Amino acid sequence: PPYPFHNMTIYRLMSWMNSGSNKKSELEVARLVKEVLLAKDFDPMHLENFSVRGTLRKLDKDHSGNKVEFPDDWTHATVAIKIPTKSKEDDGRLFSVPGFHFRPLVDVIRSAFVDIQASAFHLSPFKRLWKDPLDGHEERIFDELYTSDSWLDVQDELQKLPREPRCALERVIAGLMFFSDATHLANFGTAKAWPLYMYFGNLTKYARSAPKSGACHLVGFLPSLPDKVKDIFRSLPRISKSGMAALHTHCQRELFHGCWEILLDKDFLHAYRHGIVLRCADGVLRRIFPRIFTYSADYPEKVLIATIKDMGSCPCPRCLTPKSMFTSLGLLSDMRSRISSLRVYIATNVIRAREFIYQGGNTVDGKKVEETLGGGSWAPILNKFVERLGALGLDTFQMLIVDLMHECELGTWKALFTHLIRILYALPNGNQLVANLDSRFRQIPTFGNGVIRMFSNNTSEMKRLAARDFEDILQCAIPVFEGLFPASHDMVVQSLLFRFAQWHALAKLRIHSELTLFFFEDTFKKLSKQLRRFRDFTCAVFDTVELPKEKVARQRRVAQRAGPNSIPSESSGPRVKVFNLSTYKFHAMGDYLRTIKLFGTTDSFTTQIGELAHRAIKAFYPLTSKVDTPAQLAKHEHRRRVLRRVAEAANISSNQQSPADSHASSLFQDHHFIADNRNNPVSLFTFLREHDGDPATKDHLLYRLKKLDVTHCDRTFTDNERNSLIIPNNTIYSIQTMQIHYTTYDMMRKYDTISPRTHPDVMVLSGEASPSHPYWYARVLGIYRIDTWIEGVCRTEKHHLEVLYVRWLAPLISSDYESGIQHARLPKLAFVEESDHDAFRFLNPGQVIRGAHLIPAFASGRGVSSLRYGKSLARPKEELTDWEAYYVGIFVDQDMFLHYTSLGVGHPVALRKIVRNCFDLESTTPATEDMDVDGSRSDSEDHGDDDEQRMDDGLGREESDDFEGIEIEGEEDEGEEDGEEGEEDEGEEGEGEEDEGEEDEREDFDDELDDELSF
Repeated sequence: PPYPFHNMTIYRLMSWMNSGSNKKSELEVARLVKEVLLAKDFDPMHLENFSVRGTLRKLDKDHSGNKVEFPDDWTHATVAIKIPTKSKEDDGRLFSVPGFHFRPLVDVIRSAFVDIQASAFHLSPFKRLWKDPLDGHEERIFDELYTSDSWLDVQDELQKLPREPRCALERVIAGLMFFSDATHLANFGTAKAWPLYMYFGNLTKYARSAPKSGACHLVGFLPSLPDKVKDIFRSLPRISKSGMAALHTHCQRELFHGCWEILLDKDFLHAYRHGIVLRCADGVLRRIFPRIFTYSADYPEKVLIATIKDMGSCPCPRCLTPKSMFTSLGLLSDMRSRISSLRVYIATNVIRAREFIYQGGNTVDGKKVEETLGGGSWAPILNKFVERLGALGLDTFQMLIVDLMHECELGTWKALFTHLIRILYALPNGNQLVANLDSRFRQIPTFGNGVIRMFSNNTSEMKRLAARDFEDILQCAIPVFEGLFPASHDMVVQSLLFRFAQWHALAKLRIHSELTLFFFEDTFKKLSKQLRRFRDFTCAVFDTVELPKEKVARQRRVAQRAGPNSIPSESSGPRVKVFNLSTYKFHAMGDYLRTIKLFGTTDSFTTQIGELAHRAIKAFYPLTSKVDTPAQLAKHEHRRRVLRRVAEAANISSNQQSPADSHASSLFQDHHFIADNRNNPVSLFTFLREHDGDPATKDHLLYRLKKLDVTHCDRTFTDNERNSLIIPNNTIYSIQTMQIHYTTYDMMRKYDTISPRTHPDVMVLSGEASPSHPYWYARVLGIYRIDTWIEGVCRTEKHHLEVLYVRWLAPLISSDYESGIQHARLPKLAFVEESDHDAFRFLNPGQVIRGAHLIPAFASGRGVSSLRYGKSLARPKEELTDWEAYYVGIFVDQDMFLHYTSLGVGHPVALRKIVRNCFDLESTTPATEDMDVDGSRSDSEDHGDDDEQRMDDGLGREESDDFEGIEIEGEEDEGEEDGEEGEEDEGEEGEGEEDEGEEDEREDFDDELDDELSF
């Protein structure tokens, strides 16, 4: 065989891997060898006369009659819409859009209930209750859809319906959850698809949200209007450019609801009314009633479903709150408006408006049509959800749930972060401040397995950042922005960033209790105050303009619209930008509490699930011929589904779990795992010499072997006791990494990887009798395994011990800096001075609770106050100094955040008790009397925050009083473009409003689309 291969088989395999298609990764080749070539039933003789094309044809369509029947196969239809012609004599011109590929919903439901996953379906809803072992009180838990209020209410309504004749079968619900989102299929070109996914809420969200679980049912590809429709538009008399755009939007809405008219067919409506009799996985016949609970989509698709205008005067798809009231975010008047003005479809007005369009010759956005529709930003479209399912109990507008990814991470947080950078540019030496910000982000350490990633590029430029990147920025922003603003404004920004991160952490909790929901409501109230305070105090002081990126993007769009021979009419200078709260995305933040109570936690219906499902579609696209793409994508999806079901029917398993994962899962019940590796022996004499002969080595081992409790931590052992401990060959063994296993707040088992090189920081429970902070923190400098012999009275005992050599950090607690949720400040730490005997110590790995994310306090700088200048084993990467202080990243994930409250349901009782005693957390139940009713109280009032009391003298009583009675109704939306980037419906002109900001908002759609596609 050719050198350096051992045989021709390996040579041919590696040659095949490194030639031809570039889709063959190392993992895929390893899987080919393990699951195919080394399989016991693999026989090379079976491949004689093998034809790939012939086998695929048999897979697609087998005429032998022996194939496994799948009733939910793909079909296609042509959608017919009417194009208004502005003629009283013409009832509209019919236009057919072919190529709507879909799977009948009833057939998908039938197949799902005979699938192997149906054995995990929850068919009976229930309330999950939890009795707190701390004080014995009982409260309700909100997590899954099948434990939510909406499912329980629908179940009660179902049981009240009259039974079918001669049917005594149990009646249960098939909870349907829909996701749809248009996506590009390639990085270059215009190829795109608009897939529609369906999930069953009967399956736990932990399985449903996994991309490879098979829980995602691709049920259709929604078509877009073909370009040839513009030829019809141009042929219409007296039509302007804006009229063509409005007509295009109208036809796209008609097409969307025409597709849903096909999906909500007679069979589905019959099943909705009378149910389907199916034999469930347990062998029992039941009558299954499909019920639609949620529809997850971004804002442009929400307005399509709700048949309202994009960014109109009432832009919310769930309520009729006017945009002019959005600035009262979090006030009692705002919360009341959401409940009292819920959307109700005005079918009579819509039908009359359509008569004006199709029989009266009026334009789709004409004055008569607008007057007929009235307020509410309604569009003259027949809503098929309301028309077909409204009488059967479906609330079309309630099912359009909040979207944390698009509306918060890529919406409100992105808008706030962008404006903070604009303010930095507006300050003296703004370019240097922004460069300092980028440098700080690059110095933030990573955490976990991709939880916090390295900020390698200039963060301020926001080049192709996905939602997860903006989430990382939010979780690390507080130390980065500290000290970059003038002192009084820095306090406002720090409080705002803390409250935003706190709200985001609570919004993403995978399990909520009644107390965490009260806490969430109180946090939203405080956040809304901080947002208004930031707008009225900080933003009002600075003249902010477009970022360089925004200016270049705008000029490029203007040049494209103007054409090659035209002179742009707009100025080449940067536009003024202001911080705007009057946007739908900020308004939607007030709907999370109600949505969680109705449908469970946000991770159950986040659009991130649909975005992850796009990966399969994009993987199929290179395998197509790029002609009639939806049909070919449907064919590949069918093949994958057939192969999975054939494997399930034949009980053929495909174990794709990596050896590391399987090993970790087998040890997950242990507190930690340290490999029994002796490849890196370390001489004990060398170790002691490097650590100044510290006798703590044997003292720690004796402390562990004698099983002394924490009250003996300061005990000094005698020389005789130390001599009784023998370390064979005076050798210890260095280990590279360890895993700390822990139970999360939602009762899942996870682990943190601790490495002295990359993730060295850990947290342990405080050993003080009355601690002021619940945790101690340490930086792991080494992980060791030690074999010991200890001489007893009767015999010598052998032990194997695992130890961590750490450098301790102490919380900085003083009157100058108060940390905690009440003060809206992160815990602050500093290394213990080297003169302290306890600065460097050994630690029992069993005491570690979790890995910690310590972020440098950049504003405090670097120094040598805790360790002398020079290289040291205690400093990484040849550094000569230390950061003077660190902040604890309590928002690094939701479990870490709940470690600083006593609200973690799955956390140990002892830990929760210490946290409660340390922070003396008050009741998080928000009282109605504490909530602003009409803005008459100062927005700077927040009795839970002490930062107002520490404000610079420059913020006097007069300025606080100026915040009282802020005008809500008459505000002009100068900065409309800042808040709803990307919320665009193609060709829509809103409600005819001449708002310059809305035009810019549409122009920014391409930038946000890049963010979504890079997810």
